[in-house]
Amino acid sequence: MIADHLILGGGSAGCVLAARLSEDQNRTVVLVEAGRNIAAGDIPDAVRSRYPGRAYLDTRNIWASLTSLMGYSGSNSAPRTARRYEQAKILGGGSAINALMANRGAPSDYAEWQALGADGWSWEDCLPYFRKIETDRDFSGPLHGTDGPLTIRRITGEKISPFVDRVMQTLEARGHPIRPDQNGPWQDGTFRGAVAVSDAGERLPTSIAYLTPDVRRRPNLRVITDSTATRILFDGVTAIGAEIAGTVSRTIMAQEVIVASGAIHSPALLLRSGIGPGADLAALGIPVISSRSGIGRNLMEHPSIAVAAYLPPSMRVRDRAEHHEQAIWRFSSDLPGTPQGDMHAAILSRSGWHSVGLRMGSLFFWVNKSYSRGFLKLASADPLVEPEVDFRMLSDVRDLERLKMALRMGAQTLRDPHMNSYRGVVFPSSYSPRVAKVAVPGAWNALQRGVLSAMLDLAGPLRAALVHSAVTLGTTLDDLLADDAALTEFVRRDVGGTWHPSGTCRMGAPADPMAVTSPSGRVYGVEGLRVCDASLMPSIPCANTNIPTIMIAERIADFIRNGQ
Repeated sequence: MIADHLILGGGSAGCVLAARLSEDQNRTVVLVEAGRNIAAGDIPDAVRSRYPGRAYLDTRNIWASLTSLMGYSGSNSAPRTARRYEQAKILGGGSAINALMANRGAPSDYAEWQALGADGWSWEDCLPYFRKIETDRDFSGPLHGTDGPLTIRRITGEKISPFVDRVMQTLEARGHPIRPDQNGPWQDGTFRGAVAVSDAGERLPTSIAYLTPDVRRRPNLRVITDSTATRILFDGVTAIGAEIAGTVSRTIMAQEVIVASGAIHSPALLLRSGIGPGADLAALGIPVISSRSGIGRNLMEHPSIAVAAYLPPSMRVRDRAEHHEQAIWRFSSDLPGTPQGDMHAAILSRSGWHSVGLRMGSLFFWVNKSYSRGFLKLASADPLVEPEVDFRMLSDVRDLERLKMALRMGAQTLRDPHMNSYRGVVFPSSYSPRVAKVAVPGAWNALQRGVLSAMLDLAGPLRAALVHSAVTLGTTLDDLLADDAALTEFVRRDVGGTWHPSGTCRMGAPADPMAVTSPSGRVYGVEGLRVCDASLMPSIPCANTNIPTIMIAERIADFIRNGQ
């Protein structure tokens, strides 16, 4: 059998595509996912939970050997070490392991896409699809949906953490007003965060919300899991199928191949299949089907840094199963050329799933509209070898300066007298490899965390010294704020991402040599091949990228059904 549509990647986008395209019973659809299956009634507890802090730590849910380079000094004088970079390998993709945040970005983000050559992707074009995605339990009106597959809600007053609530009040007193709706008119201020959580209080990955039991029973849809696409097959310059390895190891033929493997693995699959910079492919012995310079370039992320504080027992979350990113702070840097709301902070009621994280609240900052660009390239033609990923965060000095600004503002906010008795010692923080290692479940780590937690609670006047010796390894906010060179070094060294890779197969105009696809996702230079995921984004939106990715999939599905 030759399928009408072969979708390679069952993440946030792939599950949406499979559900929407198979609505037409005359279309045959095959969805292939490298990771394990999850379905209604068979969801791991860490995935189901509305507290999402453990799902991404389970190596069964991610590409366990994927690493990336984060910061970049511009001179390359300082050695850089690749860190593990958690990307989902499970049906539902990022929507099955991410932080559940359900925001869209600014209208200006999509005007920028249009200006960069993605014709037909303006805010006015995209808004109907954002509404189509959601059932908003808190707000209605022209900006909100009422009957979509994802249920959107905000934390209630009786469940919000006292620390988060106090931070919002403090920010309001500092000139950042509390506003009702993160997905309302685009304004600066603080908001209770919009999250995709079911009426039963559980996560809603696209593998559950879109691939419902009724959808999975469709005779024209086949879902294959634990199987990886290793290479796209071509007849000349026309894609005709793909080689699959894993639980199912075979060649699957199709009228159209749609790559939906995410902003890291979609370009890697195209490169292995002979589409990409010709010289790079030839150097690896890969026959060139189509030389496209833009594949793997334009790699984007939201660079991040954090300021944290010890929480007295009365300020900690009341329900450990509750979502931790309960509010957000959106503000403008006012640097020349930057848009409104170009900065973001997640106001976290806890900084990790474990006992130490329970004792720490955070302002987790990221540059909402980043300008640094990185790249990825193949390390080998072998599909078992992960690509080399270099985000080059902070290579654009505007991103560096804004993260430094954020750290200063975070310190001022948490040290504000209005926060007295709501927090203890305040200190700089980041998701460093050391922090990530300590967070991994296991008996030895549990013992270390338990000892440190007890010491933090018992330390009294020695608590600041304990934090700075055991947690920050000698780095203090006072030292950073007093010395711009030290602050610059700290941010460059400890900058992290937000697990929002995007842009590596970007949409654009046919004449743009760095554009990879048309605005309908068709790959330039070949036939019968599309891309549909966050790699299509010409620029990074001011948002967690999951909801924009789902919107992209809804739109691409309509383009396909309309013959575009």
